[in-house]
Amino acid sequence: MPAENGNKSTSRGALTWKVAVRAILLSLLFVIIVSLILVFQLLPTKQVTLEKGDVSPIDVRAPRRTTYVSQILTEEARAKAEEDVKDAYDPPDARIARQQVARARQVLNYIDSIRHDAYASLEIKADWIAAIPDLDISPAVISQALLLSEGNWSEVSNEVVYVIDQVMREEIRESQLAGAKRALPTKVSLNLSEEEAEIISELAKNFIKANSFYNKEKTEENRRLAQESVEPVARVLEEGEVVLRAGDIVDSLDLEALAALGLRQAETEWPDIVSAVLFVLVATIILDLYLLRLRSDFLANRRYTFLLFLLVVFFILVAKLMVPGHTLLPYLFPAATLSMLFMVLLGPQLAVAVTIVLSLMVGFMAGGSLELTTYALVGGLIASLSLWRAESLNAFLRAGLYAMLANVAVILAFRLPDQKFDLLGMVQLVLASVGNGGLSAILTLGGFFLLGSVFGITTPLRLMELARPTHPLLRQLLLKAPGTYHHSLLVSNMAEQAAEQIEADALLARVGAYYHDVGKTVRPYFFVENQADGINVHDRLDPKTSAQIILSHTKDGLELARKYRLPGKIQEFIAQHHGVGVVSYFYQQACQQEGGTGTVSKDDFRYPGPRPLSKEVAIVMLADGCESAVRSARPTSSEEIDELVRKVINDRLLRGELDDSDLTLRDLDKIREAFTSILQGVFHPRIKYPEGALKELEPAQRDG
Repeated sequence: MPAENGNKSTSRGALTWKVAVRAILLSLLFVIIVSLILVFQLLPTKQVTLEKGDVSPIDVRAPRRTTYVSQILTEEARAKAEEDVKDAYDPPDARIARQQVARARQVLNYIDSIRHDAYASLEIKADWIAAIPDLDISPAVISQALLLSEGNWSEVSNEVVYVIDQVMREEIRESQLAGAKRALPTKVSLNLSEEEAEIISELAKNFIKANSFYNKEKTEENRRLAQESVEPVARVLEEGEVVLRAGDIVDSLDLEALAALGLRQAETEWPDIVSAVLFVLVATIILDLYLLRLRSDFLANRRYTFLLFLLVVFFILVAKLMVPGHTLLPYLFPAATLSMLFMVLLGPQLAVAVTIVLSLMVGFMAGGSLELTTYALVGGLIASLSLWRAESLNAFLRAGLYAMLANVAVILAFRLPDQKFDLLGMVQLVLASVGNGGLSAILTLGGFFLLGSVFGITTPLRLMELARPTHPLLRQLLLKAPGTYHHSLLVSNMAEQAAEQIEADALLARVGAYYHDVGKTVRPYFFVENQADGINVHDRLDPKTSAQIILSHTKDGLELARKYRLPGKIQEFIAQHHGVGVVSYFYQQACQQEGGTGTVSKDDFRYPGPRPLSKEVAIVMLADGCESAVRSARPTSSEEIDELVRKVINDRLLRGELDDSDLTLRDLDKIREAFTSILQGVFHPRIKYPEGALKELEPAQRDG
């Protein structure tokens, strides 16, 4: 039950300090526990701790038949395909051939002019020919060329140009240049003498150059295409096959096989620990700031903070068991269950916050997988936000269906663009997504009832159960205090309509109104609505005694509520619906008997309170007062009803009864309109028919 109103204001500073310390300690504990979960292996496994270059101490066999794509073998095959690609060269450049033929003609013409110089000796002519730039020719060949007859020199000159033309038409790379020069004698016409053939070869070799060059871009493109043409290499490990033998040196291929079989456990090093702690610390700070800004009242509730701690740690633990090292199992992890539980138990703000935190944890466990992070985040958010108020079993099934559709959409969004489309794998993931939605709905439904009962959280389904007329306490109210029962029904209708107008919890207001006066069943005939006309037992009692009996109905109601295990939210209506108001009728009566107010203490006539601490309880307080006032005054017009409602609301407002309820003036105006509308329909003026006319009316007409 909430604390007394008098203690609330005086202990606020101490309470805030205690809450802050508790929140900090709980956050530190959360960081430590979750970091340990993320870093260390939780369950004993058959995994081995080996690194490249280690010696295997035991034989390691495949526990099951496994087919996986080996990145190492695939890279080796691609490297081999790249090595097999030959260098790419450009086609022979005809411009180079023309340039060399033209250059050869120039040189031959120059040699011919030297041959015809009548004033130079053979030695001088030989020196001039030897001095020609870029011409490498032996002295013996020069002498032979100078001694040739005109006819023979003409044939030699023509043959040199012809040979150069023919050779330069072929592809000649830098690496082939020497071979092309060595092959020149085979290109010379066989009709010429050996001496002439030698001169031609010696002259022609000076003009043979490479005409095809290495193309780097083309070569790299060919190698890239060769790599892409290699299909991923699949490796099959049969059940029982020896992956590693004792004494083998572990290589990269062995480590890959162990990882594919889920048999490799990497060593935990300090960077892994620091990384996990930093990640959890950041997530915790974000969650704390979120709660501090949007739900500061949440931190003050020990049960709620413990529930938050327990559920989030539990689901992170389950994620650790299902996500790392598995292919299909992570898509069955029911992250949406946590989101929906917080939605129905603690509200949408908490549901959104924990969904974000849990999805980040799942992504971290999956090695930074954006797909799994989005999968958990989208499924959780859509499921929880579609659930909203769980007032029927269909709501849970509908939320599970939405989670299922969201999961499938995320998988298709990430998998369809993949060029290596795996139809079988896609079908398996879709089936896992469907199972995830159904599993989330079932677990949420079970957790909803269990946690709501254990932590005393008033759930919508629990409220609907309490609203049934067959509830033992309502049956007792109907049988022992029928006037109070009908009064409660009318107050519940007024409270429900008003709550809907200001977007408060209408179901909670209605059920709270059902039980707000159950304490009157202990002494029903001391309350005017249960008394017969003309009989008032208070006429035989003194005012203080009468007031204590009236005041005790809140205490009696709380005892009955605890006996019948009503939720704490409903108990708040019983304790707070009169606030700290005074039973003014008996107080004034006592003052009159004492002859003044000086000797009469108001505290003897005051309800223990506290004042309403929520909108719903405040609405029931106002509805209770308005219904009693209108029923007592018996107004004859709609204007009188509206005036009475205004008076009651203004009275509670000026007395400060609504100070802690968060109701605004705009809310009060909407509440007044809702109350007036209902009360006008119930207490409307009736036509008084003549006595003779009543006999002629049908029963239905008389009821109107």
